[in-house]
Amino acid sequence: MSEAGIDPVAIETFAHYYRLLEHGETGMIPESSIEPLDMESLADVEVDDETASAALRTTAVIKLNGGLGTSMGMERAKSLLCVRRGLSFLDVIARQVLHLRREYDAPLPLMFMNSFRTSSDTMAALARYTDLPVEGLPLEFLQNREPKLDARELTPLSWPKDPELEWCPPGHGDIYTALRGTGLLQTLLDQGYERVFVSNSDNLGAVPDPRVAGWFAQTGTPFAIEAVRRTPSDRKGGHFARRKSDGRIVLRETAQTSKKDQAALADLDRHRFCSTNNLWFDLRAMSEALDARHGILGLPLIRNVKTVDPADPSSPEVVQIETAMGAAIEVFEGARTIEVGRDRFVPVKTTNDLLVLRSDVYDLGSDFVLDPAADAPYIDLDPEYYKSVHEFERRFPDGAPSLREATSLKISGDWTFGAKVKVVGDVSLETGAAERLAPGSVLEHD
Repeated sequence: MSEAGIDPVAIETFAHYYRLLEHGETGMIPESSIEPLDMESLADVEVDDETASAALRTTAVIKLNGGLGTSMGMERAKSLLCVRRGLSFLDVIARQVLHLRREYDAPLPLMFMNSFRTSSDTMAALARYTDLPVEGLPLEFLQNREPKLDARELTPLSWPKDPELEWCPPGHGDIYTALRGTGLLQTLLDQGYERVFVSNSDNLGAVPDPRVAGWFAQTGTPFAIEAVRRTPSDRKGGHFARRKSDGRIVLRETAQTSKKDQAALADLDRHRFCSTNNLWFDLRAMSEALDARHGILGLPLIRNVKTVDPADPSSPEVVQIETAMGAAIEVFEGARTIEVGRDRFVPVKTTNDLLVLRSDVYDLGSDFVLDPAADAPYIDLDPEYYKSVHEFERRFPDGAPSLREATSLKISGDWTFGAKVKVVGDVSLETGAAERLAPGSVLEHD
């Protein structure tokens, strides 16, 4: 890592987690150690306009933008995907922020935490937004990287076929290490910013909303995460809970749940809230916490087992040491969660999600905020034909069908959609041969 020019703070952090891994730490959170968590709702919170506006004027925005979209067959930044009206994720994010700056007379700096693989593409795409950078602050900072470890020996794996694959990002928990190591944390404080709003670039619902900023500011909490009610599509994802031993809020990810606790993880009645990965933190509180811990927050370890080449399941098994940024909630006394509407959580992890986002389920207003026109339907596209973006787009050459009146759409087999197809209610399509739906087709339950 030193030879690769990695920041010393990141190397010390990696060393910390490597020692835990050596001693058999798994990062597992047993069901017996936690209890369900309830929380207040943003819908019930009162925030006056002046508090909201003032809070936004001292807020900075960071978008996590290190993902390549490999799960959808991409080899470049996922945020470059076209989502609406010829606009990419990056276009919509930039325009959301520029609109808020004008409306609230706020500097609202926007920064992207890129990875070594997404930096050049992202910065090239943002170059046309000449008024986006804020003086004295960078438009990007880089996520650190670390070696993938041989699963048996815990030594850095050599992969001469593609040496770049010998490296991986340390999970989005690296944001705190990167902010400290680059000096950006201190720069933000020096320039008078009080808090940061962080979210994923593939979640266009994650707008730096003044009302949420005002709520965070008036609570005085050092750290908060927006949560949503879990749905059947969230059964396999992480959730919030309260640790019995000290009463702290914890975020339990799937990779931190043992096989025997999988049923409890999937129990939507027991664990009702999941993270949006939209989080807020007080800059001074974060700086003090990092100082007190010599730069290492000590987030729970996530031992992620993969293959060195994600596209080749026969390649050697590796361990990737990761942390989740939301897990920092357990570090701070008085940390909070708040339930928000599903409109603030529109992540695109698969082409199923992409189809909904491109459909008429959402309107895109003049403020470039997604406005849900209907409840998002459940989508299940046959991965053999729709998993990669390239194959997905081949089968929707004239755009997404109308899904505003759909409850669910399940596709098995190879279907190509003509223009202006409409889906109503619960629809299931099955075929053993390639088929094409005529333009203007209306698909209903029967």
